[in-house]
Amino acid sequence: MHTFEIRDRFLLDGEPFTILSGAIHYFRVHPSDWHHSLYNLKAMGFNTVETYMPWNLHEPEPGVFDFEGIADVARFLDEAAELGLWIIVRPTPFSCGEWEFGGLPAWLLTDRTMRPRSRDPKFLACVARYYDALMPILTERQITRGGNIIMMQVENEYGSYCEDKEYLRAIRDLMLERGVDVPLCTSDGPWRGCLRAGTLIDDDVFVTGNFGSRSKENFAALKAFHEEHGKNWPLMCMEFWDGWFNRWGENVIRRDAQDLADCVRELLELGGSINLYMFHGGTNFGFMNGCSARHTHDLHQVTSYDYDAPLNEEGNPTEKWYKLRDVVRDLFPDAWTAEPLIKQAVACSEDALTMTGRTGLFENLDNLSEPVRSLYPQAMEDMGQSYGYTLYRTRIERDVAPDAEERIRVIDGRDRAKVYVEGKLVATQYQEHIGEDIRCVLPERENRLDILMENMGRVNYGHKLLADTQHKGIRTGVCVDLHFVQNWEAYTLPLDDISAIDYSAGWAEGTPSFTRFEFTLDEPADTFIDTTGFGKGVAFVNGTNVGRYWEIGPIATLYVPHGLTRAGVNELVLFETEGHVRDAISLRAEPLIHTLETEGVE
Repeated sequence: MHTFEIRDRFLLDGEPFTILSGAIHYFRVHPSDWHHSLYNLKAMGFNTVETYMPWNLHEPEPGVFDFEGIADVARFLDEAAELGLWIIVRPTPFSCGEWEFGGLPAWLLTDRTMRPRSRDPKFLACVARYYDALMPILTERQITRGGNIIMMQVENEYGSYCEDKEYLRAIRDLMLERGVDVPLCTSDGPWRGCLRAGTLIDDDVFVTGNFGSRSKENFAALKAFHEEHGKNWPLMCMEFWDGWFNRWGENVIRRDAQDLADCVRELLELGGSINLYMFHGGTNFGFMNGCSARHTHDLHQVTSYDYDAPLNEEGNPTEKWYKLRDVVRDLFPDAWTAEPLIKQAVACSEDALTMTGRTGLFENLDNLSEPVRSLYPQAMEDMGQSYGYTLYRTRIERDVAPDAEERIRVIDGRDRAKVYVEGKLVATQYQEHIGEDIRCVLPERENRLDILMENMGRVNYGHKLLADTQHKGIRTGVCVDLHFVQNWEAYTLPLDDISAIDYSAGWAEGTPSFTRFEFTLDEPADTFIDTTGFGKGVAFVNGTNVGRYWEIGPIATLYVPHGLTRAGVNELVLFETEGHVRDAISLRAEPLIHTLETEGVE
């Protein structure tokens, strides 16, 4: 049995050990590609893999747990162990990671008296229930029990959020009570204020820092904090940022490969240990992208989590991979390295895809959802929905002259509203514009009012984590003239099953629609959906939601892993909210990225 200790240095089986780790999020990589990514980490000369474990993935509903498919963390950890990789796990209630709500389950928001990520007993009881399900998977894989997990994290960047030591100790105790006996750690920004607020250094919980450059300066600050508390610990960067994430309407962020290699070399020559964030970024499949909090206009992140990492979104090596392997070979000549695994994606021209149907959302509401009836509109979470869209419907009378404009206002909604009167689009409002007057002529004496609300992703970092804006849908109501309208039907549309869509039901131009295509492959293969010509929505391959697209860019493709395709006929469905549709579509062998003249979503 192996041993791992933290003294003045890391010791593996009693010998000095440098942690060379890379982050791979199993939940952002299809299980058919886990071996590919893990092997490429090992082949670069690294010895450890690190991953978050998002709570909202594993407990999608209170008391309902999922550890299958892409959520099969046990299988991922075992594949890493089979390759001889050590493992750092971060099973913290909150992850950040540019993931929806930072990994917190949206159902926590239904109890407005609870304060998540705090010592609140109701919140801690929810964490305890989750840990009862999760920790048995982890504890049996600890190095202390013959496994490969060498360290676990208590909380993530808590010093950038709060300073509640009682909460931190409560999370630590929940882990210890369930059999965790490997070293525990925290990770925070390396400056004193952040470390003071977010660590349990006086409780001997190991302290690491997060940064992406200036290692000498940042390690000096980290070491000074250690020494201030009487510690002579090794220095480790738990998140060495080798790239960055991207947001809608902004240009893709790149980092020079040689600059990264030089900065990693500097850190290692200082005697530090490293976890590259990310080694393989992967994809925010489905509705799981996060959101950057801003004062007025929050910035939602794109589907691709390529991160400009050593492995690209598909999992193939980039220039960074080769330069980092050179650094390892130079500084650690005894480390095992090898050539990387490389996959080939396929392309299909428009001629190779056949459109087999198009139908409208309005025409399929009853096939997709049971209406929830209420006097006033309810927030998405209050109806048991966490992600996707909600269609609110009521009827309004015309109280003005037939050719006069009426005023409609959506009061207190998030994140994006598309407003229809008698099936005709009258307004699209996004974030801070929701609540402004919508002036339109009501064509009938009594009119159907439909409002399609989209949850574009909850914030994953910062002060807005508990803001009311994280409750999605319509939270207060809708006014016509000066009064609130009553008697609503709401159709929850998480779109986790689109098999009941009736493509013969019809479609009105300009309204939300589903367009279905078919394409044939000789064998399963990676590919990229080119969404050029469509406006905004999500795409499904053989029934699986592969993520959001939006014509504002910068990325105009959606990655499809080979594990979601099959030999023979495959189905591609695009749910389009803007009414921008085409009868033809193509698949590419590489992503399509646009350079934008202006940045930021307007």
